[in-house]
Amino acid sequence: MPSSPDPHADLRIDAGWIVPVQPRGEVLANHSLLVRDGRIAAILPTGEADAWLSASHVRLPGHALMPGLVNLHTHAAMNLLRGYADDLPLMTWLRDHIWPAENRHVSPSFVRDGTRLACLEMLKGGVTCFNDMYYFPEAAVEASVEAGMRIAAGLIVVDAPTPYAADPDDYLNKGLATRDAWRDHPLVQFCLAPHAPYTVGDRSLEKIAIYAAQLDLPVHMHIHETEDEIRHGQEKYGPRPLARLKALGLLGPGLVAVHAVHLNDEEIGWLAQHGCHVAHCPASNLKLASGFAPVARLLAAGVNVGVGTDGAASNNRLDLFSEMRLTATLAKCVGGDPSTLPAHRALEMATLAGARALGMEQRIGSLEVGKMADVIAVDLAGVATQPCYDPISQLVYSAGREQVSHVWVGGTAVLEHGQSLLLDEADALARAHAWRGKIAGK
Repeated sequence: MPSSPDPHADLRIDAGWIVPVQPRGEVLANHSLLVRDGRIAAILPTGEADAWLSASHVRLPGHALMPGLVNLHTHAAMNLLRGYADDLPLMTWLRDHIWPAENRHVSPSFVRDGTRLACLEMLKGGVTCFNDMYYFPEAAVEASVEAGMRIAAGLIVVDAPTPYAADPDDYLNKGLATRDAWRDHPLVQFCLAPHAPYTVGDRSLEKIAIYAAQLDLPVHMHIHETEDEIRHGQEKYGPRPLARLKALGLLGPGLVAVHAVHLNDEEIGWLAQHGCHVAHCPASNLKLASGFAPVARLLAAGVNVGVGTDGAASNNRLDLFSEMRLTATLAKCVGGDPSTLPAHRALEMATLAGARALGMEQRIGSLEVGKMADVIAVDLAGVATQPCYDPISQLVYSAGREQVSHVWVGGTAVLEHGQSLLLDEADALARAHAWRGKIAGK
């Protein structure tokens, strides 16, 4: 890859392999990545990097460097509800357990503490950017910035009152005020986040479509997660939920459709035709028995599909390495073809495709000169990933999040040797234990 005519860098990282994601499937052995002013200044053979003057030099000969992972859908604060109500159908889980617990406990401090815990988990697993949906988004933004992570903060809207807001207009007003306060921060961007077709009425969705167009904001929404949801939507509104969203003008290149499990051919065609994106959450879909998303058919139709974890209350891990592996293996099994969704495509879905869905593909998602240096190092030298014939195969099928050793966001180190440099892990754990006592009634 081209180098800078001015050979000095703030950071040089030598690695056994660099997996840039773009071009698709490329692996660069014994290369160095050079960073200046937060951006990738050059990627070149390690011998040629000696011509550069570097303020900091990190040597990782047994590691693969790759772009930071993009978690395209989560509810970060719900880390405080991990394991609270398991092994239940979606609507039973929500109505009888999660929503009542949230009404009792959700507050800015709950969101801030839960998001801190989630950021620690995600950073340790190589996630550098996450697309969030939850109440009190300003508290989530504060925690993610504290962690040094990128966040696409969802400005949530539901029709029902919650501790956060009284009605749809209140949700929108509070969310847009948060956007105004943080819109210029380099680590922060926003999405409009109507929860789902079954919790948001037509009037609210029409307003969201107007705001999305006027403010150029993506729309992040649960869509067609379960057959039950679709049936109830038809009983209340008539058409299937996606057809209803289409009639309301919400299908477009800004829509991130979360789950999208139950789609017919016509609906897949609409998503492709309108340039929509899908956030695929395979572990959550399996745990809640929602079904198998038609990932291969979506990709074949030209729909951009990224990968998300969902929240820790329904997964129960914010582990994008396991989601990548599930994404590839489930698609093969559902399609009856082992060549369906090869490893390099799964890796792209967890990085560049997620960035593309958020409108960030010009800044992050691949290791290219000029892009922000959001980089993770994965140790492939251990017994679980040796011998290494194909680093991309090892990253998707063999490696785990515990092998992430270093993370940089915009060229700034935020994780070294598996330890967060910005967040106090002991404090985050103490706060999590305190919340467990409150929520469990002890």
